[in-house]
Amino acid sequence: MMKYIAIDLGLKRIGLAYSAHKDIVTPLPAVMRKNRNQASLEVKKTILEWEVDCVVVGIPLGGSSEDEMRRRIAHFMNLVAFEGEVIYQDEAGSSLEAESMMKGEMKYVRDGRIDSISAMIILQRYLKSKR
Repeated sequence: MMKYIAIDLGLKRIGLAYSAHKDIVTPLPAVMRKNRNQASLEVKKTILEWEVDCVVVGIPLGGSSEDEMRRRIAHFMNLVAFEGEVIYQDEAGSSLEAESMMKGEMKYVRDGRIDSISAMIILQRYLKSKR
């Protein structure tokens, strides 16, 4: 069985979610980003800890920022030095969907929970598309 981690890469927080089963995706604690090196190191630690085979990264597909985001994500994943497969998944609307799932109660708490739920949605979309 493949093990996946999804990444919702933000400038302040990095949402993470994990799945080792096609129907169950679990949000993990988000990484609070102080700088690139610290953030990539923490993401790398999580990937190693969960023995991940594949990383699914959320990206705004088809938008004017797609090329710039691909460049940033490629640079970040280069710092993470992940040897496995990296897949890009459209993240359109995932943050809004995450906020509505939290029903507004967490909206102003910037502890990364919304970012990790966003990563969970990105991974669920990817796993659904593979069926």
